[in-house]
Amino acid sequence: MTHTLLFLHLISAFLLLGGATTAGILQVSALRRDRPSEIALLLHVTRVAVALLGVGALGTLGFGLALVHRERIGYGTSWIVASIALWVAAMALGGIGGRTARHARYLAERLAAEGDRPSEELRSLVSHRPSLVLSYASTLAVVAIVVLMVWRP
Repeated sequence: MTHTLLFLHLISAFLLLGGATTAGILQVSALRRDRPSEIALLLHVTRVAVALLGVGALGTLGFGLALVHRERIGYGTSWIVASIALWVAAMALGGIGGRTARHARYLAERLAAEGDRPSEELRSLVSHRPSLVLSYASTLAVVAIVVLMVWRP
């Protein structure tokens, strides 16, 4: 049973990291585009990456907590507490940071249907610095979780 939980936890971690990495790459790619149709496509595909990230996030938490229980590690162990806190922070930061990208996707889809001309409003939404910082901070929190899981201080 422990091997199965560990396997599922690791698969979930790969989904989480893969989804986060893919979403980040697509977001940066959207920053480098001018045409609303291209931005809309990239931000639309980002939704798939975010869905994989979400599945991975839930799996890492669920299977991770099951491993803690099964192995009798203790929920109060410092690296477990830190990992859970970082997980909550990563989800909150990513969710808040992703709101602007969602609004940018809606605007890009509308502008693409209305002539597909570049828009300063769309450019400012896609490159909204506070949202990008929140998304990057979320990614750093996920990396910190991986560090804690590997080295378990």
